[in-house]
Amino acid sequence: MTDSNLNIDRAALDSLVLKRFFYAQSFSIYNGVAGLYDFGPTGAALQQNLISMWRQHFVIEEDMLEVDCSIMTPAEVLKTSGHVEKFADWMCKDTKDGSVVRADHLVEAVLEARLEGDILARKMAGVSINNEAGPVAVAKPDAKKNKKKGGPIAATKLEDSVIEEFKFILAQIDNYDGQGLADLITKYDIRNPDTGNTVTAPAMFNLMFESSIGPSGNLKGYLRPETAQGQFVNFSRLLEFNNQKMPFASAMVGRSFRNEIAPRQGLLRVREFTMAEVEHYVDPKNKDHPRFGEVAHIELPLLPSKVQLDGKTAPTMMRIGDAVASGIVDNQTLGYFLARIYLYLMAVGIKHELLRFRQHLPNEMAHYATDCWDAEIKTSHGWIECVGCADRSAFDLTKHSDYTKEKLCVRESLPEPLVTEKLVCETNSKIFGPKLKRAAKPVQKYLESLSDVDLTAIQSNLSKNGKATVFLSSTPVDGEYEITPDMVTIETRTITEHVREYTPNVIEPSFGVGRILYSLLEHSFSVRDDDERKVFFSFKPAVAPIKCLVLPLCSHASFAKPLQDVARRLRTGGVPARVDDASAAKIGRRYARNDELGTPFAITVDFQTADDGTVTLRERDTTKQIRASIEEIVELVKCLVNGSTSWDDVLSKHPLVNTSASDSTA
Repeated sequence: MTDSNLNIDRAALDSLVLKRFFYAQSFSIYNGVAGLYDFGPTGAALQQNLISMWRQHFVIEEDMLEVDCSIMTPAEVLKTSGHVEKFADWMCKDTKDGSVVRADHLVEAVLEARLEGDILARKMAGVSINNEAGPVAVAKPDAKKNKKKGGPIAATKLEDSVIEEFKFILAQIDNYDGQGLADLITKYDIRNPDTGNTVTAPAMFNLMFESSIGPSGNLKGYLRPETAQGQFVNFSRLLEFNNQKMPFASAMVGRSFRNEIAPRQGLLRVREFTMAEVEHYVDPKNKDHPRFGEVAHIELPLLPSKVQLDGKTAPTMMRIGDAVASGIVDNQTLGYFLARIYLYLMAVGIKHELLRFRQHLPNEMAHYATDCWDAEIKTSHGWIECVGCADRSAFDLTKHSDYTKEKLCVRESLPEPLVTEKLVCETNSKIFGPKLKRAAKPVQKYLESLSDVDLTAIQSNLSKNGKATVFLSSTPVDGEYEITPDMVTIETRTITEHVREYTPNVIEPSFGVGRILYSLLEHSFSVRDDDERKVFFSFKPAVAPIKCLVLPLCSHASFAKPLQDVARRLRTGGVPARVDDASAAKIGRRYARNDELGTPFAITVDFQTADDGTVTLRERDTTKQIRASIEEIVELVKCLVNGSTSWDDVLSKHPLVNTSASDSTA
């Protein structure tokens, strides 16, 4: 791995992941199902460790209210939230074989393949190549790697203007709608890279799994596409549990489901996955965070939307305090969580130089969102969105409240009465109702929700023109309605408020646990300097599936009792330990195969153990070893795992044991 690039053999990584059963395709003996995966012992433990660290970092340290809500969701809930109508991606079909591809991924893959083809052609011709970071030193092309997801890479030199055009498009690929993607497909003759066939114009495809609830089949439902809605509909209960105190946050870890168009790239695009989501409820008039000062100094690699619209993709290091003060990040609470997300990703082992925070472009931003950033991690598949952090405003709570007529709001007693002058619109029910009929209540509610500025405009139209027009949307009676002076009275009144009632805004950090896990596998994949066949995962101790290996030097009967004693001490001390005593393989071979599991420490029982009660402790990355008593070694491992000491500290206090032979026999 280099400064900002991954240099891994993905085939070797995939082979190791499968060999050590981190995860594998579900139902593989039945030929498998795309987008579904099973986690083996190591993968399940690694995922659980990521979740445990997430719970400690967010739920416990931030005093959040953790819930666990239903997976099966009634259609009404997701219709109200907008998922039934809008939770979709653009899909293209191969015009000959009918296979489907996601439109934006198709455009991205083909244009990236053409850019790589240009680089290959220039390498062959000995032409220098430039990118945003400056000149690139090129190596001799490797024909074995001359292929990617955009199809076989043809060594075709592009005009400089075309290169810039492609880079500009890729920098804002998420900003294109269906028509924009269709135009790109036509303009650049983009075809299915697997077949070379043309594709249809992009069409919307809803990503939710539909089902029915109950034997009659009359109650329609969906497998939830996110955990958020279960938290929103329980807002009133959560507020009451929190003794009506604001702000506060709820949190949840659970499975979500999305019927992906073309699942691929392993855990990066799947149909069933684990999410960890926070819903932080905040006063819309005060989005400052009491702990923002603790993180204001932290520098984040930020990629604002304005930079992307200029066709650039290089992030800028900026203190989050400065980003909020300058308006690049909308508010303190959003900025606080961006910094906390960064600290979590660093704690689990994501590489700083392979992380960026990208702001959503205008066309990809949800219409209700104030601001939204994605924590994107660079892998061999490119930049992957792993965490989203959005200010969802009051959209969800308002929608659910409007539909159910249940108040999902905060009532806050004011220290002093608030006296204001306000325009008020009152309806004449004798005329208003009969004239508007079914639309009467929605129009009345719309008028009551208008600001003084909007009511003044309606009052002016009624006075000058004898009528005013209102437009309803997202209601059962959408359309245009005419209001006349005899239907309403608009006047200024003095309002005295003793209690302020408001619908909170929601700041939502949303984590894709599987994507973080896969990124961590790539970032931790390492090769021994002395032998490229020796590969291992350099997991941090806190996240490693197995913390310590316990093994005998050889299969000697005298080793059995101390071996079990060491393992028992570790496990009762909360350290997951694995005993490797069922093989006659040499000690170096056993070290190597447990390095492949990412196990950071190994305790070896040998002939000296019987003499003086000492054992050796080996560290995975350096392969260096020390010797001390069983009691001291066990305590050292506990401290190394919980982070209260480091291996460098251990080496500064204990002499090394000469063990070059044991590791060389792997």
